[in-house]
Amino acid sequence: MKKIVFALSLCSLLSHAQVKNDSTIVFKKRVLETTEIDFLSSYYKQDGTHSSVGGGIGSEKLTNATANIVIAMPLNDDDVLTIDSGISAYTSASSSNINPFNASGASRGGGEDDDDRVAAAALATGPTGSPWQASSGASQSDVLAAINANYSHNSDDRNFIWNADVAFSNEYDYTSIGFGGGISKLFNDKNSEVSLKVNAYLDQWRPIYPTELSEFGKFGSGFQSNGYFAGVTVYNQNGVVSSAYLPNTFTKWSAVGRNSYSASFGFSQVLTKKFQVSMFFDLLQQDGMLSTPYHRVYFADKPNYYIGNPASISNYENPLNSDVYRLADDIERLPNTRFKLPIGARLNYYLNEKVVFRTYYRYYSDDWEIQAHTASIEIPVKVSDKFTIFPMYRYYTQLQSKYFAPFEHHFSTEKFYTSDFDLSTFNANQYGAGFTYTDIFTAAKIWKFGLKNIDFRFNHYERTDGLHADIATIAFKFVNQ
Repeated sequence: MKKIVFALSLCSLLSHAQVKNDSTIVFKKRVLETTEIDFLSSYYKQDGTHSSVGGGIGSEKLTNATANIVIAMPLNDDDVLTIDSGISAYTSASSSNINPFNASGASRGGGEDDDDRVAAAALATGPTGSPWQASSGASQSDVLAAINANYSHNSDDRNFIWNADVAFSNEYDYTSIGFGGGISKLFNDKNSEVSLKVNAYLDQWRPIYPTELSEFGKFGSGFQSNGYFAGVTVYNQNGVVSSAYLPNTFTKWSAVGRNSYSASFGFSQVLTKKFQVSMFFDLLQQDGMLSTPYHRVYFADKPNYYIGNPASISNYENPLNSDVYRLADDIERLPNTRFKLPIGARLNYYLNEKVVFRTYYRYYSDDWEIQAHTASIEIPVKVSDKFTIFPMYRYYTQLQSKYFAPFEHHFSTEKFYTSDFDLSTFNANQYGAGFTYTDIFTAAKIWKFGLKNIDFRFNHYERTDGLHADIATIAFKFVNQ
């Protein structure tokens, strides 16, 4: 899994700047009083049994750590420049198995003596691997770096806002460039707001393919006599040495661009002193290489071939398998266009000065025939002037794409296929809680910046396909004094 999302935040503070109009002094509300800096960090950990790199089976162990700095700077009374930069580093058992045929992979978690024994055995018997163990190859980890710059301008009466932004992100096999802008109009004494935002992302893959398919792409039908596979023993389903493995369904992608375009429409309304509602719908269009090039697919109508210990072939789908890996028939193939339509609403109810109910609902559909519903609730409870605690709950349910089938359920006669369980049918529950510390007087200081607030959240996520995860986030906001 990739692409970790970095959030932008703008806080409107009131200050006064005097403007002379004829002989009258009027007061103009400043959009942002002073420079604000947010430090954000998160840690994410997951596990599961449906690795998309393994064609729908295998370990989904992954850890990811992110760090962001968001700087919002007032350029004058009306304009704000926000710079959001960050890095995200992950290690993944699943992606490490782009090349699973690594001797030390099967001994992960053992001591040095275990590694030495497995490596020595590999010299005699050839490479081994397993969808249930992490390989020690270069693809086991990666770092995503991203930066986003947003410029916003407010009209003198603060009833009209426009903004423009540019973004750039890069990781080992993927680069993204984005740009966009939006407008917002407030009316009805600022009790109503309509908004429009558009974005475009022009991305470029540097495709990495599963090792066996990459070698076939280099050497063609003679790949078992060249390169990585020269001298490597391949076995059929019965554990008999075979030279018949020929993934002739596989071809490399000729075009590796991916473009995404979106338009988001929003409306919010203060209904009463206690009720506020907002609604949105988005239009999203993607084209280009929408498949992930290192996701394996195995066909039900093709013979099976393996590298590793032939005695473990009958035990291949068992998590105890540690020394045999099945060679892919092809990679994931999906259409080169996709249209998405999310529609949602938020309803906030202020029970009293201590308790607020924040609710959210979204319906999603696309032309890959995925349909999904999301509902969540968060209840901030103010326990003191400085501390607020909030329990959270989120429910998600999804109907699968017409292109999805689990491990070894696709047929080679199909045009499109994937065994990525993110596109399957499942339900998910997320439970969490957090707290916010706020000090409007910014008593704590670092250099000339005062600490305005601290926000901490922890969530546990469970999916009916067996995926489970934990994520902790913390954010600090400082203001220039």
